[in-house]
Amino acid sequence: MSEPTLPTGVERREFDGKTRLATRGPPVYGEPTADGWRAWDPERSKLSGMIELGFDTGLSGGETVLYLGAASGTTVSHVADFVGPTYAVEFAPRPARDLVGAAEPRERLFPLLKDARKPRTYAHVVEADVDAIVQDVATRGQADVAARNRQFLADDGRLILAIKARSEDVTATPADVFEGALDRLRETYEILETQRLDRYHEDHLGVVATPR
Repeated sequence: MSEPTLPTGVERREFDGKTRLATRGPPVYGEPTADGWRAWDPERSKLSGMIELGFDTGLSGGETVLYLGAASGTTVSHVADFVGPTYAVEFAPRPARDLVGAAEPRERLFPLLKDARKPRTYAHVVEADVDAIVQDVATRGQADVAARNRQFLADDGRLILAIKARSEDVTATPADVFEGALDRLRETYEILETQRLDRYHEDHLGVVATPR
Protein backbone atom coordinates (compact mmCIF):
# COMPACT_ATOMS: atom_id res chain seq x y z
CA MET A 1 0.00 0.00 0.00
CA SER A 2 1.38 3.41 -0.96
CA GLU A 3 2.13 5.96 1.73
CA PRO A 4 -0.50 8.73 2.02
CA THR A 5 0.52 12.00 0.40
CA LEU A 6 1.78 14.62 2.84
CA PRO A 7 -0.34 17.76 3.17
CA THR A 8 0.83 20.75 1.19
CA GLY A 9 3.14 22.63 3.54
CA VAL A 10 4.46 19.49 5.24
CA GLU A 11 7.70 18.12 3.80
CA ARG A 12 10.47 15.72 4.67
CA ARG A 13 13.56 17.82 5.24
CA GLU A 14 17.05 17.07 6.51
CA PHE A 15 18.09 18.18 10.00
CA ASP A 16 21.49 17.19 11.38
CA GLY A 17 21.79 14.43 8.79
CA LYS A 18 18.34 12.94 9.50
CA THR A 19 15.29 13.26 7.28
CA ARG A 20 12.28 14.35 9.32
CA LEU A 21 8.82 15.78 8.89
CA ALA A 22 8.86 19.56 8.90
CA THR A 23 6.67 22.64 8.52
CA ARG A 24 7.70 26.18 7.67
CA GLY A 25 7.31 28.69 10.49
CA PRO A 26 8.92 30.29 13.54
CA PRO A 27 10.23 27.78 16.13
CA VAL A 28 8.17 27.22 19.28
CA TYR A 29 9.73 24.61 21.58
CA GLY A 30 13.43 24.49 20.72
CA GLU A 31 12.96 22.18 17.74
CA PRO A 32 15.72 21.95 15.09
CA THR A 33 15.35 24.42 12.23
CA ALA A 34 16.92 24.79 8.79
CA ASP A 35 16.20 27.23 5.95
CA GLY A 36 12.95 28.40 7.57
CA TRP A 37 11.70 24.85 8.20
CA ARG A 38 11.15 23.37 11.67
CA ALA A 39 11.38 19.68 12.52
CA TRP A 40 8.08 18.11 13.60
CA ASP A 41 8.95 15.51 16.23
CA PRO A 42 6.66 12.43 16.26
CA GLU A 43 7.70 11.69 19.84
CA ARG A 44 6.37 15.06 20.97
CA SER A 45 3.32 15.23 18.70
CA LYS A 46 0.57 12.60 18.34
CA LEU A 47 -0.42 13.99 14.95
CA SER A 48 3.13 13.87 13.65
CA GLY A 49 3.34 10.28 14.91
CA MET A 50 0.12 9.42 13.08
CA ILE A 51 1.47 10.89 9.85
CA GLU A 52 4.75 8.98 10.26
CA LEU A 53 2.78 5.76 10.81
CA GLY A 54 0.96 6.27 7.52
CA PHE A 55 -2.48 7.40 8.67
CA ASP A 56 -4.62 8.96 5.96
CA THR A 57 -5.61 12.02 8.00
CA GLY A 58 -7.50 13.66 5.16
CA LEU A 59 -5.46 16.84 5.65
CA SER A 60 -4.19 18.30 2.40
CA GLY A 61 -3.29 21.83 3.51
CA GLY A 62 -5.37 24.98 3.85
CA GLU A 63 -8.21 23.47 5.90
CA THR A 64 -10.09 25.16 8.73
CA VAL A 65 -9.23 23.24 11.90
CA LEU A 66 -10.55 23.05 15.46
CA TYR A 67 -7.78 21.77 17.72
CA LEU A 68 -8.87 20.43 21.11
CA GLY A 69 -6.22 20.14 23.80
CA ALA A 70 -3.71 22.58 22.35
CA ALA A 71 -1.56 22.71 25.52
CA SER A 72 1.47 24.98 25.03
CA GLY A 73 1.23 24.88 21.25
CA THR A 74 3.74 22.20 20.29
CA THR A 75 1.54 20.43 17.73
CA VAL A 76 -1.04 23.09 16.94
CA SER A 77 1.70 25.51 15.90
CA HIS A 78 2.82 23.01 13.26
CA VAL A 79 -0.79 22.54 12.17
CA ALA A 80 -1.28 26.29 11.80
CA ASP A 81 1.85 26.41 9.63
CA PHE A 82 0.12 24.48 6.83
CA VAL A 83 -3.65 24.82 7.25
CA GLY A 84 -6.01 27.81 7.30
CA PRO A 85 -7.82 29.24 10.34
CA THR A 86 -6.91 27.15 13.40
CA TYR A 87 -8.96 27.44 16.59
CA ALA A 88 -6.85 26.16 19.49
CA VAL A 89 -8.76 25.23 22.66
CA GLU A 90 -6.83 24.84 25.91
CA PHE A 91 -8.24 24.83 29.44
CA ALA A 92 -5.15 25.15 31.67
CA PRO A 93 -3.95 28.75 32.11
CA ARG A 94 -0.20 28.00 32.33
CA PRO A 95 0.19 26.21 28.96
CA ALA A 96 -2.32 28.63 27.46
CA ARG A 97 0.15 31.45 28.10
CA ASP A 98 2.75 29.59 26.02
CA LEU A 99 0.08 28.93 23.40
CA VAL A 100 -0.54 32.67 23.09
CA GLY A 101 3.18 33.12 22.51
CA ALA A 102 3.18 30.49 19.77
CA ALA A 103 0.20 32.25 18.16
CA GLU A 104 1.70 35.75 18.12
CA PRO A 105 3.65 35.28 14.86
CA ARG A 106 0.90 33.09 13.33
CA GLU A 107 -2.01 35.11 12.05
CA ARG A 108 -4.10 31.97 11.37
CA LEU A 109 -3.80 30.58 14.92
CA PHE A 110 -6.50 31.63 17.40
CA PRO A 111 -5.95 30.54 21.05
CA LEU A 112 -9.08 29.98 23.16
CA LEU A 113 -8.79 29.54 26.94
CA LYS A 114 -11.80 27.23 27.12
CA ASP A 115 -12.81 23.73 28.26
CA ALA A 116 -13.18 21.30 25.32
CA ARG A 117 -15.87 19.48 27.33
CA LYS A 118 -18.04 22.62 27.11
CA PRO A 119 -18.22 23.58 23.44
CA ARG A 120 -21.08 25.99 24.08
CA THR A 121 -18.53 28.33 25.70
CA TYR A 122 -16.72 28.86 22.39
CA ALA A 123 -19.50 28.18 19.89
CA HIS A 124 -19.82 31.93 19.27
CA VAL A 125 -16.18 32.07 18.14
CA VAL A 126 -15.55 28.87 16.16
CA GLU A 127 -17.05 28.92 12.68
CA ALA A 128 -19.40 26.15 11.62
CA ASP A 129 -18.41 23.35 9.25
CA VAL A 130 -14.71 23.15 10.03
CA ASP A 131 -12.83 20.71 7.83
CA ALA A 132 -11.10 18.85 10.66
CA ILE A 133 -11.12 18.42 14.41
CA VAL A 134 -7.75 17.39 15.84
CA GLN A 135 -8.14 16.17 19.42
CA ASP A 136 -5.47 15.40 22.02
CA VAL A 137 -7.26 15.90 25.34
CA ALA A 138 -5.84 14.06 28.35
CA THR A 139 -9.07 13.68 30.31
CA ARG A 140 -11.64 11.04 31.12
CA GLY A 141 -14.40 10.85 28.52
CA GLN A 142 -12.31 11.58 25.44
CA ALA A 143 -14.94 10.07 23.13
CA ASP A 144 -17.58 12.25 24.78
CA VAL A 145 -15.48 15.34 24.03
CA ALA A 146 -15.34 14.32 20.37
CA ALA A 147 -19.11 13.75 20.33
CA ARG A 148 -19.88 17.13 21.92
CA ASN A 149 -17.70 18.95 19.36
CA ARG A 150 -19.24 17.15 16.40
CA GLN A 151 -21.49 20.22 15.95
CA PHE A 152 -18.56 22.18 14.48
CA LEU A 153 -17.46 19.57 11.93
CA ALA A 154 -18.56 19.58 8.30
CA ASP A 155 -20.51 16.50 7.24
CA ASP A 156 -17.55 15.35 5.14
CA GLY A 157 -14.94 16.52 7.66
CA ARG A 158 -12.45 14.43 9.60
CA LEU A 159 -11.95 13.77 13.28
CA ILE A 160 -8.27 13.05 13.98
CA LEU A 161 -8.08 11.77 17.54
CA ALA A 162 -5.42 10.43 19.88
CA ILE A 163 -6.95 8.46 22.77
CA LYS A 164 -4.78 8.24 25.88
CA ALA A 165 -5.71 5.06 27.77
CA ARG A 166 -4.32 6.16 31.12
CA SER A 167 -6.40 9.33 31.11
CA GLU A 168 -9.53 7.18 30.90
CA ASP A 169 -8.79 4.41 33.41
CA VAL A 170 -5.43 3.48 34.88
CA THR A 171 -6.79 0.15 36.14
CA ALA A 172 -8.15 -1.18 32.82
CA THR A 173 -6.05 -2.59 30.00
CA PRO A 174 -5.47 -0.12 27.18
CA ALA A 175 -7.18 -2.52 24.73
CA ASP A 176 -10.36 -2.48 26.83
CA VAL A 177 -10.22 1.30 27.16
CA PHE A 178 -9.83 1.73 23.42
CA GLU A 179 -12.69 -0.66 22.67
CA GLY A 180 -15.00 1.26 24.99
CA ALA A 181 -14.00 4.61 23.53
CA LEU A 182 -14.53 3.39 19.97
CA ASP A 183 -17.97 2.05 20.86
CA ARG A 184 -18.89 5.50 22.18
CA LEU A 185 -17.42 7.22 19.12
CA ARG A 186 -19.46 5.04 16.76
CA GLU A 187 -22.63 6.63 18.09
CA THR A 188 -21.60 9.86 16.35
CA TYR A 189 -18.83 8.97 13.90
CA GLU A 190 -17.90 6.38 11.31
CA ILE A 191 -14.44 5.04 12.15
CA LEU A 192 -12.18 5.09 9.08
CA GLU A 193 -8.86 4.02 10.57
CA THR A 194 -7.30 3.07 13.91
CA GLN A 195 -3.77 2.16 14.91
CA ARG A 196 -1.79 2.01 18.13
CA LEU A 197 0.76 4.81 18.48
CA ASP A 198 3.08 2.88 20.81
CA ARG A 199 6.09 3.38 18.53
CA TYR A 200 6.02 7.03 19.59
CA HIS A 201 3.42 7.31 22.39
CA GLU A 202 2.81 4.40 24.74
CA ASP A 203 -0.79 3.34 25.40
CA HIS A 204 -2.27 5.71 22.82
CA LEU A 205 -4.62 4.89 19.96
CA GLY A 206 -4.82 7.01 16.84
CA VAL A 207 -8.25 7.31 15.23
CA VAL A 208 -9.47 8.90 12.02
CA ALA A 209 -13.24 9.20 11.67
CA THR A 210 -15.94 11.10 9.81
CA PRO A 211 -19.38 12.19 11.06
CA ARG A 212 -22.32 9.81 10.71
